[in-house]
Amino acid sequence: MLAALEVEKPAVVLVEGPAEADALVALAGDEAMRPPVALLAHAVDDPGRAAFWPMAEFSPEWVAIRWALDRGAAVRFIDLPAAHTLAAADPTWDDSEEVDGGHRIDPLAELARIAGHEDAEQWWEDVVELRGDDDPIAPFEALAEAMGALREEYGHGGHLRDLVREAYMRLQLRAARKEFGDEVAVVCGAWHVPALTRKTTVAADRALLKGLPKVKTELTWVPWTHRRLARRSGYGAGIEAPGWYGHLFTAPDRPVERWMAKVAGLLRAEDHQVSTAHVIEAVRLAETLAALRGRPLPGLDETTDAVRAVLCEGSDVPLDLVRDRLVVGDVLGEVPAGAPAVPLQRDLSRLQRSLRLKPEAQQRELDLDLRKDTDGARSRLLHRLRLLGVDWGTPAPGRAGTGTFRETWRLGWEPELHVQVAEAGVWGTTVEAAATAKAESRAATATALADITALAEQCLLAGLADALPVVMRALADRAALDTDVTHLAQALPALARSLRYGDVRGTDTAALAEVAAGLAERICVGLPPACTGLDADAAAAMRDRIDEVHQALALLPDTARPADRWTGVLHALAGRDRVPGVLRGRATRLLLDEGRIGEDEAGPLMSRALSPGAPPQDAAAWIEGFAGGASGGGLLLVHDERLLGLVDTWLTSVPAAAFTDVLPLLRRTFSGYEPGVRRTLGELVARGPKADGAGRAAPGGVPGFATALDRERADGVLPLLHLILGTEAAV
Repeated sequence: MLAALEVEKPAVVLVEGPAEADALVALAGDEAMRPPVALLAHAVDDPGRAAFWPMAEFSPEWVAIRWALDRGAAVRFIDLPAAHTLAAADPTWDDSEEVDGGHRIDPLAELARIAGHEDAEQWWEDVVELRGDDDPIAPFEALAEAMGALREEYGHGGHLRDLVREAYMRLQLRAARKEFGDEVAVVCGAWHVPALTRKTTVAADRALLKGLPKVKTELTWVPWTHRRLARRSGYGAGIEAPGWYGHLFTAPDRPVERWMAKVAGLLRAEDHQVSTAHVIEAVRLAETLAALRGRPLPGLDETTDAVRAVLCEGSDVPLDLVRDRLVVGDVLGEVPAGAPAVPLQRDLSRLQRSLRLKPEAQQRELDLDLRKDTDGARSRLLHRLRLLGVDWGTPAPGRAGTGTFRETWRLGWEPELHVQVAEAGVWGTTVEAAATAKAESRAATATALADITALAEQCLLAGLADALPVVMRALADRAALDTDVTHLAQALPALARSLRYGDVRGTDTAALAEVAAGLAERICVGLPPACTGLDADAAAAMRDRIDEVHQALALLPDTARPADRWTGVLHALAGRDRVPGVLRGRATRLLLDEGRIGEDEAGPLMSRALSPGAPPQDAAAWIEGFAGGASGGGLLLVHDERLLGLVDTWLTSVPAAAFTDVLPLLRRTFSGYEPGVRRTLGELVARGPKADGAGRAAPGGVPGFATALDRERADGVLPLLHLILGTEAAV
């Protein structure tokens, strides 16, 4: 493209792109503009209706635009205006749409097939990119002729959308020739070339454009990513190896050698042993493979095979890293600060700069200490964006503990977030104002109590002090009307987390504590009746609710925590026969863990639940509730051999006819234990009961657990402890 422009030196370059983008051309010459970038058009009244036109550094459109700006030539976008494109039913169509009863063809793939090639990109490289023709215009003329033949074969018409677009482009081409004469260059998809050169009348072209739907639109430049360029559908450009092609564009001399050096640098950074000799050998192998395969120069396939064989020593694991980081890449473009943007986007950009949170394409983790002002502000910004539906950051699972001073986020900027920001702009001109307005709107329309409590938690995390009173009023009103214990139980955990976070972040949560205390009391009153007569699925769901409430109550402040009342609820559940076994077992376990009952009380409850008169399935469910894998029940059985003996005795007494019914539940219970716990339990069962009442095992057996400290055995570990701690044993 660049060589052809240098030969022809046109006075104007016409580029396939939305006509309204003419006003944005000058920004492409700004030093701050770094591809990959994309033109973004969205409907003013419906920002979610949007379309992108991506361009990489090596894209023909971008090359032509930059050449024209550098040489002082005019640039015009000649495709159908975005005002019409976005008014279509689906502005993000892809190449899978039907054309005249068939499917839209891929012209390059068709030409490659005719030439006997299965890989269209490889064919393109061989016959166009790597041919080294002295005449830079020749490939364009050959492609135009080939496209003409394809359109003759498959019909000139194509999809109605193509006919309309090509009619508009012909009108723009006529206008450019009228203004600039024949010094006009058109940069467009090769498929459209025969249509642009076909003789038609102005009246016929205008007739195709008459009556098109139209919406008010806004356009701007936005950053794009190489990873997004590699996606073939939706907004992607369908370039499978943007990093590779970007390398070829920027390294015209000795591209294979430079590529192998890049790969070696990446692998060395990941602690792989790669020497200069490896690089030299990989280059030689790539060149040899190209010669054997009859290719003019090594392409991506040859370099990849050479990298796998030499630099990766035949392993696909480091090769996947090369594909991800280099062949595709994590490059994120940049646009000038002066590019048009909705007010919300400008406020977000200002906050990103002030908080030193630079958008990056590659995902990374961000650890925040909420005691620091900057980290606290970062946390509030990310939570506000999540409330607005802009998921730039997501909390990392298992790292951010509720009620602590730390948060961990996983950040990754995707181009579509610009559309989400534009959509969120209807709520306000700043991030805080928009998040506040949306929170108030959600509070007014929410119908589920759990939704409002979750919203209250979001408001506290996001520091939306102005929205919290509105949310609290809605929460109090809804909580007063909801009588379903399940709904109350689902709502309480979010309130408990909110109270703990509010304490950490210095937020006044007195009103929240009152609502939480009221919910806790109502749960304690309504839970026992709600747990009777449940089937297996409902009982399993209720067990999860009981666990959540139990954990939530531990987070509540003392003034809002009905500790004694909750203990009474668990006692009632543990001893009520009409309560499903899984809930009775769970209540017993929670009481035991909290020290509300001793092992001498837990034993009789288990013995009763596992008595011969109890239905086997109900007994197995009791074991699941009491000793489920996720609750550490395995260690409990290891440390209390009496409870293990009760389980063992019950299991050996289950009738053969019922054993197959209880086996799946038991397998689920015990498969959740750690391997070491399962092994120890097996050894204890194989060993049998303790050899004596003191709790010792028989000689050679697995040690048991005595009721009192065995000082002789305990003293045996003291020398090792002194050695580890570096202390001296007392004489």
